[in-house]
Amino acid sequence: MRSSTWWWKGAWVLGAGAWWIGLMLLTGTPILSSVQGEEEKPTIPKPPAAQAPPEKENIPLAEGPFRKLAPGVLRKVEPHLQVEETSSVHDHLGIVLEHPDYTWAKNVRFPHRVWCLEFQYKPVRTLYVDLPEKTGAMQRKLIWYLVYSVTNPGRTLVPQHGRDGSFQVSTEAEPVRFVPEFFLLDRETNKVYPEKIIPLAVAQIRLREDPNRTFYNTAEMMREIPPGQTLWGIATWEDVAPTVDMFSIYIKGLTNAFRWEDLPEKYQKGNPSSGRRIWVKTLKLNFWRPTDEYNETENFCRPGIPPLLERGLPAQPEYEWVYLH
Repeated sequence: MRSSTWWWKGAWVLGAGAWWIGLMLLTGTPILSSVQGEEEKPTIPKPPAAQAPPEKENIPLAEGPFRKLAPGVLRKVEPHLQVEETSSVHDHLGIVLEHPDYTWAKNVRFPHRVWCLEFQYKPVRTLYVDLPEKTGAMQRKLIWYLVYSVTNPGRTLVPQHGRDGSFQVSTEAEPVRFVPEFFLLDRETNKVYPEKIIPLAVAQIRLREDPNRTFYNTAEMMREIPPGQTLWGIATWEDVAPTVDMFSIYIKGLTNAFRWEDLPEKYQKGNPSSGRRIWVKTLKLNFWRPTDEYNETENFCRPGIPPLLERGLPAQPEYEWVYLH
């Protein structure tokens, strides 16, 4: 009887102990802390203090050493500045048409600040480039391109009216905004090929021309150029007919010189600029290609155009300044 009683008591103690241990495990309470009567809260590790990302330094791209060109490869066009381009004489057309007796509105001199960039270029070359189509497939195309550089010489002509009625011109060094525009003209068919920006082609042309130099496409070249700075660019064309052997490249934006004329017969009251025609000073580069459509070699362009009397085409210089509407 006594042995059976002790057996039941031992079983009850073991069961209660197992139940207590199970309860501690379920509640997550440390067993040792409960035995000692102490409450220890679990320590939650604090996240590391947030650190501000390091500021990126505006470090310019490393360039150089640049490829050395042979003498005569790079052609130079000096800035073409003329004092007579700093002003022009016109009538205040709207006032004169309304009041013909207002003599002060006739033959008025309009001043205009004039600048011109220094331009250097290499003769036109070609390069085969794989370009993606709309379908995603790649097509191999022959790209015509022109490598050039522009420099701000820091010489702007500034017209000034003297107190004695005289007209004088001084020079200042100031930044200018370059907004280039290129197009290619076939001299025989008068077909115009607008320039097309091809980033993939520019990257491959840079590897060929000078991998250590930064070249910009026409969109990237649209910027303000401070005095003394030189920038290099690449103009590109695609789908030029293989029969083109005499062509000219027109470049707008190298100068802000212009001419304008008011046509009285097209003037509209209330609109001062109506009937006004403006001609922009443009650089014209002439080239000829001594080959045919069956042999489109890469180094084929020559500056200037020789006289071709059988085609009725006179000789053309390497470059000239023209005014385009």
